[in-house]
Amino acid sequence: MIGLAGFGVVLAMVFGGYIAAGGNLEIILRALPFELMIIVGAAFGAFLMANPLVELRRSLLGLRKVVQGGRYGKTDYVDLLSLLYWLVRLAQTKGPLGLEPHIENPRESPAFARFPRIVADHHAVALICDYLRMVGMHADDPHQIEDVMARELRKIKEEELHPSRAMQAIADALPALGIVAAVLGVIKTMAAIDQPPAVLGRMIGGALVGTFLGVLLAYGLMGPLAARLKAVVEEESQYYEVIRAVLVAHLHGNAPQVSVETGRKMAPSAYMPSFSELEQSLQEMHTG
Repeated sequence: MIGLAGFGVVLAMVFGGYIAAGGNLEIILRALPFELMIIVGAAFGAFLMANPLVELRRSLLGLRKVVQGGRYGKTDYVDLLSLLYWLVRLAQTKGPLGLEPHIENPRESPAFARFPRIVADHHAVALICDYLRMVGMHADDPHQIEDVMARELRKIKEEELHPSRAMQAIADALPALGIVAAVLGVIKTMAAIDQPPAVLGRMIGGALVGTFLGVLLAYGLMGPLAARLKAVVEEESQYYEVIRAVLVAHLHGNAPQVSVETGRKMAPSAYMPSFSELEQSLQEMHTG
């Protein structure tokens, strides 16, 4: 919501300053619908030309992320670390056969069932189950596993960042599209060159609204949205880095508590649970 509030501040300051300086909103309001049609319509068409259709859906989901912020909070990190602790402890005590029922069908696993938000996260479940399965297949070189996981996490992050890059590309194009709208307004004005100066002045003013809107939408809306989406994606990527840290530490032969503590340190500072908060959750996993 803070993003919407920020855009409200941008509009209030821009138009408030314009009015305070004695500007007349009538010219802007009269030209606004047509200039927006040209600029926004052209930007949308350019987006469709530059990106596959699936990216349109991803970008819409990205806008939701911008409004809602990151998906993961402190509770999510506590739940993830608790589940990982239970799984690596099981792997250490009962081996691959003890893990198999949980990683082959996580939706029916009593351990996963305690954390429905994790089960609903496709990437998280796939990472946990796939790499624990690889360990059961004797792919137990921690350096090799870490390298493979790092590459997969980079791939996931790159895919998640694509909408923000597409939005930034549109932000870069908007000032030029505003000039296109302004030039069309000038052409229209030149066709009415026989009109009185007062009429021509209004027409030129309307044409300049296109340049104004292109710059405003680029630097006051799309650019900040793209930057915010990138920040959210990078924040969320730390959730998967926690999974990598715990599993790699487990492969290095660390005790479950040490492996989980390694993962806890990878959580973003704002959402990192304290040692005591995590310890309480692990105690509940012991007694559960």
